[in-house]
Amino acid sequence: MPVPVIPATESANLIEIFSSLQGEGLLVGCRQIFLRLAGCNLDCAYCDTPFQPSESCRVETLPGSGTFEEWSNPVGLDLLLPLLERWRGDFPGAHHSLSLTGGEPLLQVGVLQQWAPALKQLFPLFLETNGTLPESLALVVDELSWVSMDIKLASLTGVPTPWGDHEKFLKLAARVNCQVKVVVGDATDLHEIETVARLLRDVAPAVPLILQPVTLPSATLLNPRRLLELQGCAARIHPLVRVIPQTHRFLQLL
Repeated sequence: MPVPVIPATESANLIEIFSSLQGEGLLVGCRQIFLRLAGCNLDCAYCDTPFQPSESCRVETLPGSGTFEEWSNPVGLDLLLPLLERWRGDFPGAHHSLSLTGGEPLLQVGVLQQWAPALKQLFPLFLETNGTLPESLALVVDELSWVSMDIKLASLTGVPTPWGDHEKFLKLAARVNCQVKVVVGDATDLHEIETVARLLRDVAPAVPLILQPVTLPSATLLNPRRLLELQGCAARIHPLVRVIPQTHRFLQLL
């Protein structure tokens, strides 16, 4: 398939482009190309991802090689599309989808609006988001195949959970394949889990809830009995609950 026609477009500030296995949620184990956009509107205490914009981004030289070259920011679609086309052609069938991740990719929604029609000709689009920018999601949701929406609980972030924004966001995200992920730890309160479960039950009852214990490279930090207590609390209200740690950390993958 030829490279799609490149429209007049904006450029994006990127952090990195690489190929790896999805380590979280319902697509765990599926290989994706990760397009990590710079910038985030939150500052979560447990975040392990650099997201500040810089003068350059790193791009894997070959998918899965672990070796990188530097590209100057911002990056235009004229550079990105030939790379993705080459990876698709040289590694047929290897990649399930293209993950638009961050930071918070919807902070650059103007770029995503311009890029999405061309990108989805090469790979289905999987958006990873903190679920706080419903107005931005509305501009691109119809271009997406999946939305992976995080809900950041106050017990771990130290700031109030924006429940109103999450409700508006979830109503839109439920129009496509959607999952809601919640990072949980020893400080997570049962009332928080009940609130999440009621939100899904009332707004998007077909959307699964993923409880993700805080994960280190060798183990999760949450007491197993407490984890089962949190799962049972959620399942009483919204039965579509799974517990999935960050498996890529165990596998020592990006």
